[in-house]
Amino acid sequence: MDFTLSEEQQMLQDTVARLVRGEYSFEKRLEFSETELGFSEDFWKQLGELGLTAVPFPEELGGFGGGGVEIQSVMTELGRGLCLEPYMQSVVFGGGILSQAGNDAQKEKYLEGVASGELKVAAALQEPQAFYNQNEVETRAEKSGDGYTLSGRKAVVIGGHCADVFIVSARTSGDVRDADGISLFAIDANAEGVERRSYPTIDGAKGCDVFLDNVKVGADALLGEEGKAADVIEYQTGRAIAALCAEAVGCMEEANELTLEYLKQRKQFGVPIGKFQVLQHRMVDMMSELEQARSMAILAASYADAEQNDERRRTLAAAKSVINRAGHFISESGIQMHGGIGMTWEYSFAHYAKRLVMIGHQLGDDDFHLERYASLLEAS
Repeated sequence: MDFTLSEEQQMLQDTVARLVRGEYSFEKRLEFSETELGFSEDFWKQLGELGLTAVPFPEELGGFGGGGVEIQSVMTELGRGLCLEPYMQSVVFGGGILSQAGNDAQKEKYLEGVASGELKVAAALQEPQAFYNQNEVETRAEKSGDGYTLSGRKAVVIGGHCADVFIVSARTSGDVRDADGISLFAIDANAEGVERRSYPTIDGAKGCDVFLDNVKVGADALLGEEGKAADVIEYQTGRAIAALCAEAVGCMEEANELTLEYLKQRKQFGVPIGKFQVLQHRMVDMMSELEQARSMAILAASYADAEQNDERRRTLAAAKSVINRAGHFISESGIQMHGGIGMTWEYSFAHYAKRLVMIGHQLGDDDFHLERYASLLEAS
């Protein structure tokens, strides 16, 4: 199979790579992380001005018309730079839900802003008790006059601290774990009754828990058909997983390069420690894990926008499980070969390791996806 990027795809990747190298040094990232916003507003604006926030959207909305491979190209480079901006959360996940579930009026209202970077969206789907099961929804949406009243709580909404709009899943009928009966709503993040409790995450980004206390919305806030949102959530979660896989590969590439460079420079007993065979073997293992992860990320990207079926579900579950385990191995092995410096805040490797740990727990850890893969295989 030919995995060579087309000329347009290569230009896209080169554009992101140049931007990240020029604007996102590790020292700047530390500064961005300490701000109230938690990332660089200027860098986010540059992503919009260069059309990078428009990559997955159709051309009639000012988009690039890109698919999984184009998103992979962007996310891999953002991963290499450890970029803190909520690209996956707003553009890929939130924008994807709006594209799939929104009607023409809703797309016109939201998507042009998301595509330009002027509007930030966060998908508030996970709940504290759900353990990655996005069909377990306790948040309720009760009919109220011409609209709905929402009450409930959403947990660990990455990028939610700065979102202008939340896409919230809420139950309009059925039992807590039923797939049927879940609806999606686009809610103004500053609406009455919406409360955000923000906090930093271990990888230097920011997230929040969202509390909904009798939040009133009109009927036009409903995205798609009432009670039939589970399929949309599952499909767009798959696209977001493919994007996370690509970001993880970018992180692993940099982590391996840092480790290899350290083995060449650090001396013990008068020679570089990279001369020791046991460390050479471990470095080879890290490179092997990276290559396997890269192959799975390419596979995930090729299925990101495919028709929903069990093959797509199995592929994305397998990719996330393999990449989670590879990230875990590379992080631990790199820290072991660096020694104490590999854990220090001032050295970039520790931050790549933290980001890989966080990716490993976003949208399902390796055990969750391994079990999902096994159950899908058994049912086939």
